[in-house]
Formats: sequence, C-alpha cells, structure tokens
Amino acid sequence: MNERNMLLNKIQKYDFALKELNLYLDTHPGCRRALALFDKYRNIKQAAEAEFVKKFGPLTPEQSNDSQHWSWIDSPWPWERS
Repeated sequence: MNERNMLLNKIQKYDFALKELNLYLDTHPGCRRALALFDKYRNIKQAAEAEFVKKFGPLTPEQSNDSQHWSWIDSPWPWERS
C-alpha cells in the first residue's frame, strides 16, 4: 500500500471512530472516557488530513487554500488521484 492510500485509510478509520463516538456521546454526554477518546481521535484525524492535503491536495473543498485559483476542480478529483 502506498503512502497516499495509507493516509486515506488512517483518515477513514478515525472518521468512522469519531462518528461512532458521536452517536455514543449523544446518549452518554457525561462519559469522560468517550469525550477523551473523541478529542484524541479528532486530533489524530486532523493531523492526518493536514498531512494528506500538504502532500496530495485537498480532500474537501474547504481544504482548498489557493486564493488565485479554485484548485478543487482540477483533475483528477481527490478520490481519483494515485
């Protein structure tokens, strides 16, 4: 597996974990362990996304930071890049 795919996999894993923790916290809002895990996984995911954007370009339109050109539409699309 190449570095790009490894980073995408990491982002997807932590995104899934965050969604599951979100659901759990909706019914257990005072659970400190879940809150700590949510914070930890959010930080890991954000760092992985920042690394991905730096190396391979934006994953979402919000991550496009070129003020001279709307680079989000440049081909290939993020999920098509290899």
